[in-house]
Formats: sequence, C-alpha cells, structure tokens
Amino acid sequence: MAGAATIRKSGTSKSNPGNFFEDFKPGDTLVHATPQTVTEGDLALYRALNGSRFAQYSCAEFARSVGLPGLGADPLHAFHIVFGKSVPDISLNAVANLGYADGRFLRPVMPGDTLRATSEVIGVKENSNGKTGVVWVRTNGRNQYGEDVLSYVRWVMVNKRDEASPAPAPVVPDLPATVEAKDLSGFPQMKRWNIAESGSPHVYEDYEIGEKINHADGMTIQEAEHQIATRLYQNTAKVHFDFHGQKESRFGKRLIYGGVVISIARSLSFNGLANAGQMLAINAGTHVSPLFAWDTIYAWSEVLDKAELSETCGALRMRLVAVKDQPPGDFAYKSADGKYADGVLLDFDYWAAIPRSR
Repeated sequence: MAGAATIRKSGTSKSNPGNFFEDFKPGDTLVHATPQTVTEGDLALYRALNGSRFAQYSCAEFARSVGLPGLGADPLHAFHIVFGKSVPDISLNAVANLGYADGRFLRPVMPGDTLRATSEVIGVKENSNGKTGVVWVRTNGRNQYGEDVLSYVRWVMVNKRDEASPAPAPVVPDLPATVEAKDLSGFPQMKRWNIAESGSPHVYEDYEIGEKINHADGMTIQEAEHQIATRLYQNTAKVHFDFHGQKESRFGKRLIYGGVVISIARSLSFNGLANAGQMLAINAGTHVSPLFAWDTIYAWSEVLDKAELSETCGALRMRLVAVKDQPPGDFAYKSADGKYADGVLLDFDYWAAIPRSR
C-alpha cells in the first residue's frame, strides 16, 4: 500500500509487536503513523510539564517582536513530537536510546501545523552479547505543506527477536561531530529584544568560550508528570509505561523518557541563558544514565564555541550537562580516563541563537 514502511513484520497478529534488531536493513524507509496537529493547548501543557520560561515561547507579542511568526512550539517540543512518531517502528523493543547527532531545526512550528515523520535506516551493528544490536536512523519531520521542519540522526539499542538469528553485516554511519555554524538556519533576526521581559541582560558578547554556568535550580520528577509528558508526544515505548512488564527488567521499574530529561535540563538553563532560548541545532547527545521517579534533575552548561550569524544575532554552542541528586555547581562531567562521573544523566551539545549587543 502507498506510504507503507518497508520494514518486515513477524507473525500474523493485527497488533503491532514492534520491530526487532534483525528486522532493520540499511536503506529501509519507514513512514510513521499518526500525523499530529499542534495546538495552543499542547504549547501550554509543554510549559506546564517542564517549566520553560524562555520569553519567545511564553509570550506571543515578544515572539513577534523578535522576528518569529508568533507564539509557536519550542524546537524541543517539535523534536519530541517527531521522535514520538518514530517510536512504534524503531524503538518499541528498545533497551535504550543511546544518542543523537546532526540535528537541525529548519523552520518554526506554529499552532495549527501538522507534523509528519519518516525515517531512513542508515546503520546496524549487532552487540557482542548476541542479544541486542544498535540501529541508526535519520528521522525527518515535515509540516502540512511538505516543508522540512527538522531532521536528526539517532541510534538506539534494540532487542533481537531470536538470539540465534545471524548477525547482519555491520554498517556504522560516519556522522559529523558538529553542525557547522555556516549551516545554521531558521533563526530570527532578533532586531528588537527586550531584556527586561526576557529576564537577563546577558547577550552574545557577554559569554566566553570555556565559561561554565551553574543553572542552580533543580526539579524533582514524579511518575504522573513524566508519563503525561511522554504521552503528549505519543511516545509508546514500553520502558516508560509498562510497570508490570518492567518488574523483570534490569532496573525493575519504569525509566523516564530521556526527552523529559533534555527538556527539563534545557528549561533549567534559563537561569544563566535566558536570552539563548532559540535552539538551532543538535550536534551530539548522549543519555549517560537512567532517571527514575523522585530523582531530582540539576543542570550546568559550558560554552564550547561562538558564531556571528547576522548583525543582530549570534549563536552559542553549548554543552548542557544534566545531573541528578547533586549540586550542579560541582560541574560533574568526566574523569581523567574519559568515563562519566556518577550521577551524570545527559551530555547534550547544541547551538542556540542569542541577540547581539547594539
């Protein structure tokens, strides 16, 4: 049928058991079900669940004044929606989502826009245990006009259906370490920026490469909150919802969707980066360790690079690190041998637009 995915399914049941590692073949294209129309209610719920205070995603008048069409979806909100579309085909039988690369936010998503998603399998590699393998996909989100809204690569560890099945020939994609500054797009000109309303006087010129910022605030996650957030994106991964099934898992309980960690850490970064609310690209991302209900998220950031985009707008390349149950001002990250410190949840490298002084 037109629009059907090329992934092979097992069994004859009318329900979808999800794809296992051996079902994925490089070059396969998956057309993900259930387009989602974004509403103003979705935007309000997103803010309620993660506490975001960035002015251009809180105030329609502010958004229009800086060059956006109006009050739209935070880029991470759009990312989670597109990600959620892909879960039933890619990660329903996942052990863990491992990382991201080459993510680009290309145009605003406004209330009334409908997002659709497709993915191409670009790599596979069986793990040495013979029970799981890693699958790489590039996922694209498009609006109702067929325009690309965002694109990113992610890789996920997926269970095998049959441990005895032969391993496919490994294909590991060559991914860029970062999105080049010259390739950044979709940023507003930021010609009029009200620092009293945005919450901070600090602009592009005030940040130095190598500077670390303690975001200070923390947020404790509870069961209902993370489930509502994940349902908002129509993410159906078993590890987030099936309490009964997860009793027999490695941790014996549900995991909190890593996207919840990203959004909350990003919202916490308002305290220190209030004017850098416009995410432009995801260079890399790693979910370092799991998060569970009643853990508390804290965050800190490091300025990795800077770039001038226009006379009125610049970009900061930031490393956002989320930690749990420890002071963010300790700047926990990696030890001398390159291993992540205890309690590090997320290592997230991204570009964000920020106004320049004038």
